[in-house]
Amino acid sequence: MATRKNDFYWNNYSAAADVACRAADYLLACLKQSGIEQIHDMLAKMHEYEHEGDSLRHEMTEALAKSFVTPLDREDMVALSQRMDHVIDSIEEVLQAVYINNVERIPPEAVRFAEKICVCTAKTQEMIAELPNYKKSARMHTLVIDVNTAEEECDALYLQANYDCRKQWDGKNVLDVIALRDIYAKLEECADACEHVADTVEVVIMKNT
Repeated sequence: MATRKNDFYWNNYSAAADVACRAADYLLACLKQSGIEQIHDMLAKMHEYEHEGDSLRHEMTEALAKSFVTPLDREDMVALSQRMDHVIDSIEEVLQAVYINNVERIPPEAVRFAEKICVCTAKTQEMIAELPNYKKSARMHTLVIDVNTAEEECDALYLQANYDCRKQWDGKNVLDVIALRDIYAKLEECADACEHVADTVEVVIMKNT
């Protein structure tokens, strides 16, 4: 429930959702570039988002450890904070996969996938913003479903991208196929991470209403 003394918790979750959205937007901008000559700069910038997410998680853990009364079960609040952080971590891992696999040309399938990840994080942010009013909100259930729907659309993209990757292979370097499939797997993990946030929110609602 939304009360002034609980503002820290809700604001922390909202801040984490905002970081996830900014990280997803930045990932999309990176993948849209024709080349990745600036990959080291990109990695450094992306790591700033990851560090910001870690800081928010640490702040939440510290606050929960000191609080006698919390707005939700302590374990649920820790789980939600960890899952929000995992969304940000997963986004960073996509760019790391581009670097590790030395991918110089980003296929359009990866860009479309990243666009859908931006949708997932935006839907997650909208859901988190409604969390303080979870007991009275008429939209909460719909927002959870919206995140799940966006994740299902990513599942379809993941299957198609992997199929196209193999079908379009020129038969020369199998590592090219492996590299792209690794990137697609990391993008799929981003969508799964958003769904796990929605699943946790759904459990919180069921336990507290």
